[in-house]
Amino acid sequence: MPKVPFWVFLLIAAIYFSAVRVDTMDVDASQYAEICREMMHSNNWLQVFDRGIDYLDKPPLLFWLSAGSMRLFGVGNFGYKLPSILFALWAIYATYRLARSLYNEETGRMAALILASCQGMFLMTNDVRCDTILMSCVVSALWCIQEWSVSRRLGWLAGGAAFVALGMMTKGPIALMVPVFCFGTQWVLQRQWKNIFYPGHILALMVIALLLVPMSIGLYQQFDMQPNKLVNGMTGVSGLRFFYWSQSFGRITGESPWNNGAGMDFLLLNMLWSFLPWIFIFITALITGIVQLVGNRLRMAPGQEMVTTGGFLLAYLALGSSAYQLPHYIFVAFPLAAIITAQFIAAMVAGTISPRFLKIIQPSHGVISFLLLLAVLLIITWVFPASWWVVSLWVVGAIIWWWYALKGKSATKVLWLPAIAIIIVNFFFTNFFYYPLLQYQVGSAVGRYVTQKGIDVTQMRVLDLDDPVNALHFYAGAQVKSVDLATQLSAGQYVLAGQAGIEKIMGGPFTVVNTNGQEQIIAVAGTATTQPLPVLRRGVFYKVSELTPDFMNPNTRAKAVRPYYLVQMP
Repeated sequence: MPKVPFWVFLLIAAIYFSAVRVDTMDVDASQYAEICREMMHSNNWLQVFDRGIDYLDKPPLLFWLSAGSMRLFGVGNFGYKLPSILFALWAIYATYRLARSLYNEETGRMAALILASCQGMFLMTNDVRCDTILMSCVVSALWCIQEWSVSRRLGWLAGGAAFVALGMMTKGPIALMVPVFCFGTQWVLQRQWKNIFYPGHILALMVIALLLVPMSIGLYQQFDMQPNKLVNGMTGVSGLRFFYWSQSFGRITGESPWNNGAGMDFLLLNMLWSFLPWIFIFITALITGIVQLVGNRLRMAPGQEMVTTGGFLLAYLALGSSAYQLPHYIFVAFPLAAIITAQFIAAMVAGTISPRFLKIIQPSHGVISFLLLLAVLLIITWVFPASWWVVSLWVVGAIIWWWYALKGKSATKVLWLPAIAIIIVNFFFTNFFYYPLLQYQVGSAVGRYVTQKGIDVTQMRVLDLDDPVNALHFYAGAQVKSVDLATQLSAGQYVLAGQAGIEKIMGGPFTVVNTNGQEQIIAVAGTATTQPLPVLRRGVFYKVSELTPDFMNPNTRAKAVRPYYLVQMP
């Protein structure tokens, strides 16, 4: 059985924490960061606003935690990301404890490693949204309920209910539904009716209801008490109904207007990258478990559990039935996928299943790992060329991986070859891909600039810039207004604009000249009477969440990026 030492998790945690040097990414993460900053400054913890406008989308736990963190550590990447990174580490521990209870110590450690090292986990601790905290709360609830089912101690059940409530305060009823799916499947297949109708569940519901009171009060005060308030273009909006029904179940029933046409295969297709490098062994394990259950006429074999397999399948079906889906929606079920994968690896190594699986999966993992390492080499030598010492680090990592491929124990390569590769890959991804990539995000670049230069943000405007610039408000430390017309600008104001915005100000085409070390924009083509604009900063930007081959190719990047200008009106 593969042994997973504790220091490996310390190494992965170090990579998670290194992500705090990477700026928050538009659109969602930087929007949430700005909501947290605004909440911290306003001291209004029960009602949520986004740039002064009533916000009705995500529950408030992420905002509460990150706003509190920024109060302690200051407004910035560290303050915003710290709670989610800590919850990610807790999720790894809770996954270990759940898998250990279901199987054994070795399987628990493997499950923790698989979750910690999947690509989606590295992404969640970098591009921080609600999913990290949701996933952590859900797997913690599953661990507590599993412990209760073994010990029958009500403290475990109450703890599980508390984590369900925290999950619901992070992303709604899905935090309740996943534990129901997991243990409902297990108890029904085992015919454990006493667990289903256990009177103590009333206590659990009371704990959940009690902990949801603060959020519910805030929703009621902000929306239900003010039915004439215009919210998302509508009046009579109930915040309570939105969170407890419309936002989740309404996407299945068709009540919600959100619809991006995603089908039942959408989440699986996105797992092909987000659960790398474990995705193919996971699919094999999942199908094998289903076949075994069906072959036993829906009766569980000795030693088999359906908390993970049943929970994952039902959660997937529920999430996949939604009319609106995004790739990160499935992250809540990743701890279940990690345990399924770990148990299958343990069975292959122990020889309790056909050796054909190991003969096929092990070389496949080697190929996947090798391709991932090559992809990183391409990034640091071509996409964003790094210095020689960075490439030297890659060479050292590749040698370590290659040495293990040649000298490592055959039975454990199925775990360690992909694990070593993905850890190396994400060390470089975080520090030498995401970091230079975010330099092209205009909102964070200009926001940092105006803060460093002490520019009065209240006198700053955005004009005709094809970018969400959510990050601008967060890094500038204040809300920056947008305008549509040059006539809405006043003398002395600072203006962030793209090509079209400057043309509106200048009345037509323009050029940039350097006069005594100061760049100025002057009008051309018959509009020379327009006064020159002093340029404080100019550069190029790109929507970093929408990568294209043109941008990734340094030879064609100039065609993909667009110019921006920070000027002062004369």
